[in-house]
Amino acid sequence: MARLVDLDWVAQRMGQPGIVLVDPRRPMKYLSGHLPDALNVPVFQTFGADGKLLAPGALAGFLGTAGLGGDPTPVLYDSPEGQNAAMLAWILEYLGRTDVCVMASFYEAWKAAGREVRYKPVEAAARTFASQPNPAGRITVEEASAPGRLKFVDFRSPEEFSGERSIGEDQPGHIPGAVNVVWRDLADPPRTLLKPRAAIERILADAGVTRGDQIVAYCRSGPRAALGYLALREAGYEARLFDGSWAEWSRLGLPAEKR
Repeated sequence: MARLVDLDWVAQRMGQPGIVLVDPRRPMKYLSGHLPDALNVPVFQTFGADGKLLAPGALAGFLGTAGLGGDPTPVLYDSPEGQNAAMLAWILEYLGRTDVCVMASFYEAWKAAGREVRYKPVEAAARTFASQPNPAGRITVEEASAPGRLKFVDFRSPEEFSGERSIGEDQPGHIPGAVNVVWRDLADPPRTLLKPRAAIERILADAGVTRGDQIVAYCRSGPRAALGYLALREAGYEARLFDGSWAEWSRLGLPAEKR
């Protein structure tokens, strides 16, 4: 499970051999300013042209080429709204890393505090990322669509959830029985990645999510649900991420519910 760390924690360990700073934003954002020595690992490149997450072997190859290996500990940070860091944290966890850290404040807070930033890209040496996929935090469409007592939490907008709005070729609506928790309601930009634990617990309780549920987080393609997954785990809930999400569910013509 990824661990949230504060600005001081990151500043105190910067430059030490035990950590590697990771910027998961797009290259143009990275070049507009980044933490010293941070590697740019754009999370959008972990998805194929079909919009689906790459297979574990391809993910490991991409991460290794970007400079991530078995050591040191990856410390991720992001800009608002935090989807990039949340998605990459989940990917690293899925591939077997148990030491991932995520900066609880955004890059912009780091810069506003007068801390050092740089603009030149860091040239990363390719490394071998040993992938050991851990299925505990992931659910496939076959598992998601099988009969059972799963609690689906849809982290899309209310308009997408209700079926008032659909994207691309998606059918309108949501997975039958799902509840809607808007991912932005869990975040607290521009200050911090997530709201305090008590606030997250209230939001989930209001949606009818309990700790005994077999929670499955989904959105349209993964990143929004990844932030929801991070919030769930941070608040002490057990959850899995359906990275195929609504796009895959819809493409397969599985049942939809509207309201």
